[in-house]
Amino acid sequence: MMKILLVEDNEMNRDMLSRRLGRKGFQVNIAVHGEEGVRLAKENHPDIILMDVSLPVMDGLTATRMLKEDEQTKSIPIIVLTANAMTTDHQSALEAGCDDFDTKPVDFERLLAKISLLLAGVKR
Repeated sequence: MMKILLVEDNEMNRDMLSRRLGRKGFQVNIAVHGEEGVRLAKENHPDIILMDVSLPVMDGLTATRMLKEDEQTKSIPIIVLTANAMTTDHQSALEAGCDDFDTKPVDFERLLAKISLLLAGVKR
């Protein structure tokens, strides 16, 4: 079973995504802020991380940078999720080291396609 770490502080988004991903056969672990996401990624070694950008304690881009700089976690693909769809937001996410970018509200089928590509080793 593939493991996904979902780092999301919004309870409705967390609940919806974790239930839908679970129904697709993923084991979903949840973190509610960036610092917890970094810790859980190091402890659980997920196959992929879905990282919200606007998080309490530590934002998602800072958490992504930390994970990509760490030998233990740098190879874990990260998809940044954000309500901000501006070109500069996309560029900031890529500069932080994310492997892909998706906007909220989440189009679940599009997100699944991105997850599948990254798990198969296909980079953007």
